[in-house]
Amino acid sequence: MKRYVIVGNGHAAVGCIEGIRSADKTGEITVVSKEPYPVYSRPLISYYLEGKTDLERMKYRSGSFYEDNGCCVRYGVSAAAIEPNEKTVTMDNGEPLVYDALCVAAGSSPFVPPFEGLETVEKKFSFMTLDDALALEKELTAKARVLIVGAGLIGLKCAEGIRDRVGHVTVCDLADRVLSSILDADCAAVVQKHLEENGVAFLLSDTAVRFDRNRAVMKSGKTVAFDLLVLAVGVRANTALVKNAGGAVNRGIIVNEQMATDLPAVWAAGDCAEGFDAALGANRVLAILPNAYLQGYTAGVNMAGGSAVFDNAIPMNSIGFFGLHMMTAGCYDGDMTEERSDGAVKRFFVKNGVLNGFILLGATDRAGIYTALIRDKTPLDTIDFDLTKKAASNLIFSRETRRKRFGGVV
Repeated sequence: MKRYVIVGNGHAAVGCIEGIRSADKTGEITVVSKEPYPVYSRPLISYYLEGKTDLERMKYRSGSFYEDNGCCVRYGVSAAAIEPNEKTVTMDNGEPLVYDALCVAAGSSPFVPPFEGLETVEKKFSFMTLDDALALEKELTAKARVLIVGAGLIGLKCAEGIRDRVGHVTVCDLADRVLSSILDADCAAVVQKHLEENGVAFLLSDTAVRFDRNRAVMKSGKTVAFDLLVLAVGVRANTALVKNAGGAVNRGIIVNEQMATDLPAVWAAGDCAEGFDAALGANRVLAILPNAYLQGYTAGVNMAGGSAVFDNAIPMNSIGFFGLHMMTAGCYDGDMTEERSDGAVKRFFVKNGVLNGFILLGATDRAGIYTALIRDKTPLDTIDFDLTKKAASNLIFSRETRRKRFGGVV
């Protein structure tokens, strides 16, 4: 009986479990879970603070998921080292786990710059895990002043989640716009205005450089008083396990299209892995949930002796703030065209005759049509792209493509 070990217990781990079970119904699966909870959807932690969901509804799979799939989950422990020659994982309690196939789905960790005086701040938090949200929730008061360092996805979702539970929220960032990694300047301005209308204040092109208890000194020389500090500067892939075992890493653990590392019998998936970005045409970390699951599933199939590839990953984000929904995908390299109607914005980026990326604000219906165009590199001169920009429809695809993609719809 084959022995599988999965390090991590997020979306990539779920994909890996389901990939293994698609090819091997009986092998032993052990999951090493640093967090003491069954798998949950991390993006929902802001909605938990907002009162829009609860701990039960945050679960990513049913309560019987592990039992149904014959998994043994080791909660509250971490993997400390891999011995690839001996095919063992040593946990932080010293216990060894023997494997025939290993998947590292260790995710990422908050990046905290070496701020001067950070140790003097008593109430400081990250915002990535359920425990982070629960710890922050204990300190929320109606008069609390909150400073969030970082105007990316994590920082802004935190701001949304706590805005109605505190007195004031200020978000600072050295970048000149919000969501600088996924929005261009014009679209970022639309989102920032919407957030400001909902009570979030911003200090952009400026950030904290020093702390003195409940006071932040900004790069500009301004000072900001706060009661609670949230650090959401960014994340880094957890690559140490593979790196220390002699495996190849860059920003993430380097994997091929089968999600295999260069270590024997070791795969990697999710936020810790660096795989192929079909839109960019190069490898990079794609730390988004759909890709994490698909990477995990691909790894699981191959770990169980099957044959699977994942070669059409693209960066995608689907998110909303205070009722303004947006979706982005691909790269913004190319000629930009725009559609605007009823306050909604659609921006499309075309390069070499194919759709390379898009930004949708307030008009995200049927966005999967656009992502399919990017993934498949569909020549735009084979469809009515002008019409598609206004209203996406699966009728742009051939009958055979529709049958394959949409399960028999013709």
